[in-house]
Amino acid sequence: MWSIWERTGFHRDADLVVVGGGLVGLFTALFHQRARPGDHVVVLDKGAFPAGASVRNAGFACFGSPSELLADIAAEGEAAALARVDERWRGLLELRAELGDGNIGFEASGGHELFMANDPLYTHVAQGFDGLNKALSPILGSTPFRWNDTSIKSLGFNHVKHLATTDLEGPLDSGMLMRTLLRKTTAEGVLFRGGSTVTGMEENSAHVVVQLQDGSSMRAARVVVATNGYSTSLLPGIDVLPARGQVLLTGNVPGLSLSGTYHMDEGYIYFREYQGGVLLGGGRNLDPEGERTTDEGVTPLIQEHLEELLRSTILPDIPHHIAHRWSGVMGFRSKGKQPLVERLGERMVVAAGLSGMGVAIGIRVARKAAALVG
Repeated sequence: MWSIWERTGFHRDADLVVVGGGLVGLFTALFHQRARPGDHVVVLDKGAFPAGASVRNAGFACFGSPSELLADIAAEGEAAALARVDERWRGLLELRAELGDGNIGFEASGGHELFMANDPLYTHVAQGFDGLNKALSPILGSTPFRWNDTSIKSLGFNHVKHLATTDLEGPLDSGMLMRTLLRKTTAEGVLFRGGSTVTGMEENSAHVVVQLQDGSSMRAARVVVATNGYSTSLLPGIDVLPARGQVLLTGNVPGLSLSGTYHMDEGYIYFREYQGGVLLGGGRNLDPEGERTTDEGVTPLIQEHLEELLRSTILPDIPHHIAHRWSGVMGFRSKGKQPLVERLGERMVVAAGLSGMGVAIGIRVARKAAALVG
């Protein structure tokens, strides 16, 4: 029983429907609307506001720690790994230029990787350190990484023997980022419909029929599915696997001296300061199969590991308490870290599988998706 105003204002046929209101979805809609300002573009998201990994991450503007990048080179070859760094770096620069550092809470305070005493990973990284810097310099415009062991004591870490630092990374505020992007997208004419869970899609020669959980449906000339780790619920069989990331946040820690972002263990552990506390996440490598899920939640295995890192390494002998816990679902490919951006039919495109780097590459993936829509 739609009123004429609901039907013409919010539920009429769309030129483009984007399923998923995260970074990729909103940027895809924005770029298409700019290219075709007369089109009716609609973003459908299951949450009242943008939901998913875009608002459930730890707020890192990064392109990869030395151990992660060397692992990628070993797994996929130097050319593929360096091309991915180039995409991440270009994406970060484009994101900051499009939205503005102040509007996304970006702080150019640096990024760091910690190596424990007697850590075999340090030996491997030290051997490849100079070669990695040489390979990355043409992409990043300067030598990115340096050893910074003298700063370990002032940071208060325990059992940490070596510290690699880059001045090119830093934290940001994912909530501010998404509010800014949503405001810009709607101001340029895109209709955002929160609380609109898509349950199915059917393509025919004239349009795509998009079914919604409330029993209604709408027609679109084109559809982009940008639901990342949740994409297989709509598109069974595509090569995107969910991966849950767990996070915790301590209460205020008096005298906390952390600045910038921090990684450990090939990027599987990450932490930073947030409003006087420590925001710490990761550990899915402890239970890869168990964390291959779209279920929100935290588990004792990973949370206890994160808490032990706080007690033994990050905040040794410093009283603290856990104030908040949450999780977010990312999307990964079964092999490699190349995002899946391709046509699934004459009228449907998928853009998913960002491998935990949505902040860096989301805007670039969106440009490719918008170009495929045409």
